[in-house]
Amino acid sequence: MSGPHRAAESAPASAEAVEAAFYEAIQRGDIDALMRLWADDDEPICVHPGWPRHVGAAAIRTGFEQLFAEGPVHVIPERVVRTVSLGCAVHSVVERIALDSGNDDARFALVLATNVYLKTAEGWRMVLHHASAATAHEAVEVLASHERLH
Repeated sequence: MSGPHRAAESAPASAEAVEAAFYEAIQRGDIDALMRLWADDDEPICVHPGWPRHVGAAAIRTGFEQLFAEGPVHVIPERVVRTVSLGCAVHSVVERIALDSGNDDARFALVLATNVYLKTAEGWRMVLHHASAATAHEAVEVLASHERLH
């Protein structure tokens, strides 16, 4: 993932820009665009709900390839809470994931995710995406609140 092709790309200007590109790539099922967002200096980590931890770019790519095996994931980030300090940003995100029910009824699952970004020489990059299914209690709280922070 490192090398000349990364240098030619425009560096993400903010953690928010990386996050927007991350969710757009997931919605398109674009593994190459998604992988360009991850840091390649350290060993990034990704955990999908109920899955084992993926450490390193190759393992993360394999995990997303498995996730996209049936097509893109229709995910909408909501209720983002951001904490930013020198060169590091932590975003707590509620992800609303549309489930294909085969009819007109919109069904979805709620996932709680933590995304961590570091400012590198190449711009902001993702170093952690850790997601877990929301509990029934958390889902009720999220649905009861109409506040959207993102």
